Amino acid sequence: MNPSFIRVSSLLAGLALAAAVRTRAEEAPPPPGHEAHAGPAAANPAQAPDPKPESFIALDPAAAKTVNLVLISAYNDVNYGMNFNGFCKGRAKYVIPQGWTVSVTFTNNSPVPHSAIVVERAMAKRVQLGDPAFEGASTPMPLRGTTGKKGVAFRFVAGEAGDYAIACGFPAHSANGHWIALEVSATAAVPSLQFADQAAYVAK
Repeated sequence: MNPSFIRVSSLLAGLALAAAVRTRAEEAPPPPGHEAHAGPAAANPAQAPDPKPESFIALDPAAAKTVNLVLISAYNDVNYGMNFNGFCKGRAKYVIPQGWTVSVTFTNNSPVPHSAIVVERAMAKRVQLGDPAFEGASTPMPLRGTTGKKGVAFRFVAGEAGDYAIACGFPAHSANGHWIALEVSATAAVPSLQFADQAAYVAK
């Protein structure tokens, strides 16, 4: 048999096998352990009410130019539970005026460790994230994550305008969509939160 024909046939077979593997991977369920990412809503979606932006952002009445944010990891079963407040892949966006102080309360509904860290938006798709974009802008030990609903808090000053992300720092979680957008704006007067294509909610 012609050696060239054998080489071409082998190449075509290899390409067909690779395409089949990719198709099976796209259709496959999440990797082992990922099914446990979702919180209680995975078993009973009624336990997670539709997220409302006013539940996750408010002005601090005791401190000027300070906003309180609530982040709930695995709020529901969206993206196998790898979400914040029910959103992933940048589909929710906080806008914070430059120079404001941001006080964050983070809880995790899942038995799987999750965390929160503010990074430059371009970093959100990396398998492993680096240091936070602002001093103090992460939960403790973001690579390790936390579990349980007791919650942790962190606080930072949004000192530089730009496009950022609030991401899960546990390796590969952010790359799999566990992040939402954060814009530090030089022109915004008041913080706001937008869910998907809804109108932005201005903090009160």
